[in-house]
Amino acid sequence: MEYLIGLILSVAVAGFAAAIGLDRDRGFYPPVIIVIATYYVLFAVMGGSSRALLLEIVVAAGFLLLAVLGFKGSLWFAAAAIAGHGVFDLVHHWLIDNAGVPHWWPGFCATFDVIFGVWLAVRLMSSLKSQAG
Repeated sequence: MEYLIGLILSVAVAGFAAAIGLDRDRGFYPPVIIVIATYYVLFAVMGGSSRALLLEIVVAAGFLLLAVLGFKGSLWFAAAAIAGHGVFDLVHHWLIDNAGVPHWWPGFCATFDVIFGVWLAVRLMSSLKSQAG
């Protein structure tokens, strides 16, 4: 069920942002990365583990750096970071023991992130084609 909800919400958010023109601004996708990455920090606080909190902050800082590169440089960094976070969701439990993560979160977030990151990549490729042609 978490996969279906991730699918529906990612398409709904991406579609809504595209429909109203919100995603034409380069300030849209990088903040999404920041929000996505900070959920694990919140879960570490909820789980009460200082070690998990420190590790989650370090990982979130890496995604924050990619968000900045996506905003200041190429949105391809943002696309890679969003989709990459989806992959991270799938292996997170092997890397960080964070008791605050709900059991359904990795599946939901991985689905949302990968679809959202691919959505951005497709939009970027479409933009490149229209500039070239």
